Amino acid sequence: MTTEGEKTRAPAGSAKRALVGRLSWGLADQAASSVSNFAVGIYVARSLGVTAFGVFSLAWVTYGVVLNVSRGLATDPLTVRFSGPPGAAWRGAVGRSTGTALGVGAALGVVCLVAGLGLGGRVGPAFAALGVLLPGLLLQDAWRYSFFAAGSGRKAFLNDVVWGVALVPAMVVAARVGTVAAFVLAWGASATVAAGYGCVQSGIRPRMTEARGWLREQRDLGYRYLVENVSLSGASQLRAYGVGVIVGVGAVGAVRGAELLLGPFLAVLMGLSLVTVPEAARVLRAAPHRLGKFCLLLGGGQAVGALLWGSALLLMPGRLGEMALGDVWHSASQLIVPISLGVAGAGLGTGAAAGLRALGAARRSLRCQLFASVCYVGGGLGGAAADGAVGSAWGVAAATVSGSAVWWLQLRSALREHAQEPIREVRTS
Repeated sequence: MTTEGEKTRAPAGSAKRALVGRLSWGLADQAASSVSNFAVGIYVARSLGVTAFGVFSLAWVTYGVVLNVSRGLATDPLTVRFSGPPGAAWRGAVGRSTGTALGVGAALGVVCLVAGLGLGGRVGPAFAALGVLLPGLLLQDAWRYSFFAAGSGRKAFLNDVVWGVALVPAMVVAARVGTVAAFVLAWGASATVAAGYGCVQSGIRPRMTEARGWLREQRDLGYRYLVENVSLSGASQLRAYGVGVIVGVGAVGAVRGAELLLGPFLAVLMGLSLVTVPEAARVLRAAPHRLGKFCLLLGGGQAVGALLWGSALLLMPGRLGEMALGDVWHSASQLIVPISLGVAGAGLGTGAAAGLRALGAARRSLRCQLFASVCYVGGGLGGAAADGAVGSAWGVAAATVSGSAVWWLQLRSALREHAQEPIREVRTS
């Protein structure tokens, strides 16, 4: 015979197991994605030297900007409003969302291609190659977020595994060519294979013709998330370009090399980010009073993890660093402490950001991101002018900690407003 207390405990235990399962698939998926990206970065750093790695890094941060345009317009509104079982509403939304991502990739891919052809030199071919393959890269990312919105992290993981498997022969061909553009092509072409597999997995065809309708439906969130996301990745791009101008392209490679050392932890961070907004939305619907605690545990755990990983890197023998990064190791190793602190500050802030996204507080999150981005660019470039790559890393660390404080102040205000909404409804009824 089952008691009343046992009946209430069983669903709670089941919900916790489901949460752990979704988080586990998020980590597994990001691990699969990061392994392929890490392999490409390490090979370029070791084989082509710090300057070529700087060129690769410029293409990488440009891709990051375009990716965040796609997420802001296409998949961020999807995760906020359509997280749940994959029913008819989800399928329709995914078709429009992925079509929007594909359209963004096609439009901005043309811009990158034209810019690359105009630039020439060492940088131009890498940007041209990126432009050709942006549609596939963005569609692959859109499938990942669509699957996590439906709670089907296993499908996202399998999609990234397909990307990794397709990357192996592509890398072999790129290694024979031996240029940055060849590796960009290998990376993007293998992602396009995975994007095609996503259509098979979901049984959904991206509907580019309905992208305009999706943008119109989601304009209250999409355009704010667009500005928010682009300010984040755009700040990273401006910092990279600025450091390249102030210090030199080699300094850009040093910064990227230090970030690669943090790659395994950043994989965890990105894996959690795939599921944090859907999970925060679920917490808000089930137990609104627990959202603040959920966000604090999420952000605090990430910050502690970043500090522990940075401490481990400081204890790593120099020989291992040289094996991983080659000539990039010497300059990158000097940046471990400030970059670890910067990642810890960013990790703490992402907990609050997930809460604001779940609450649909787009105005507040936009304010926070604009403030954080201005601080990031100012700290990164001001530090570069004062003390090169090391100064830039310390400036960014200070900026991320300051930005995190603002995120948490805004979340506290948003939670208070949300708690008062039922009171207002009672008074007006």
